[in-house]
Amino acid sequence: MSIQRSLTHTKEILVVYGANKQTQLQKILNFFVTKMIIGSGFIILLIVLIEWLRSALLDKTSLSNDIKALIVGVAEASIATIGYIFIFTLYEKRRIDELRAELFVKSASIGFLSGVLLQSLFILFIYLGGTFSVVSINPSSVLIKPFAFALTAGFVAEVILIGILFRLLEQQIGTAMSLIAFIVLFGILHINVEGATTISIAATAMQAGLLLPAAYVFSRNLWLPIFLHFGWDFAEPGIFGGINPSSSLNQGLLTTKIAGNSLLTGGITGPQNSLSSLVLCLALGLVFLLLAKRRNNLKKPYRRTTR
Repeated sequence: MSIQRSLTHTKEILVVYGANKQTQLQKILNFFVTKMIIGSGFIILLIVLIEWLRSALLDKTSLSNDIKALIVGVAEASIATIGYIFIFTLYEKRRIDELRAELFVKSASIGFLSGVLLQSLFILFIYLGGTFSVVSINPSSVLIKPFAFALTAGFVAEVILIGILFRLLEQQIGTAMSLIAFIVLFGILHINVEGATTISIAATAMQAGLLLPAAYVFSRNLWLPIFLHFGWDFAEPGIFGGINPSSSLNQGLLTTKIAGNSLLTGGITGPQNSLSSLVLCLALGLVFLLLAKRRNNLKKPYRRTTR
């Protein structure tokens, strides 16, 4: 009997140990930083796969570079979206409301037009300052590469930065602290960028750290920030021939001459890093947050309930 009791007791200990071990593993996997790493890593891995397929297959075809860029842009935008839906449906066991199809048309339209309008306003201020002129108008076919670049940038960047990093951070520390963290982070990341100035650093912090997250908080979907970023990156080099620091594009629909005070033009970092960009992105970001507050979309820091 004593042996039987010992075996039973040992079995109970093993069951409890196994349960505790599983609980610890679940806690680690569900920790928000772990989610950030796994989610971002999964999306990045998918993008690396597309780039590998490009070099292994697409680059060996006789297709033009523009068509190759378009195929890759569409593929990377699609795989980033599908990958996000897949990993977080599996991981969080929920419907991915932030990418609902019924929200696409309205949010994508508002986002794209907002991005293009902002860039148009930056150019307008430069023009009013007498430092913007159109040298030539190029064939519409030159828009393919800027379109492909902007598509990849808009989807991949915002799926990772807003869909994964900001969303999970906001769940833990609330909207206000997450916005502050993003503003500081993007400011620090751009301190050592070539040609960086106080204005360009602040402008970037307002764009990536305030405006795009605020667009998500206002809409509570990813389509708005994705297409705001897409419209922004498409218009700056693709339409207006401006410099985009993250792009090597050297031709757009318009070949333009932009010169003058760097406060107005953004200098070697382009119109998106001008004083008008800083002011307008700050203003629109605050408008989004005001509207988000009216919708009761602001989140407070997560607090565990204690018994």
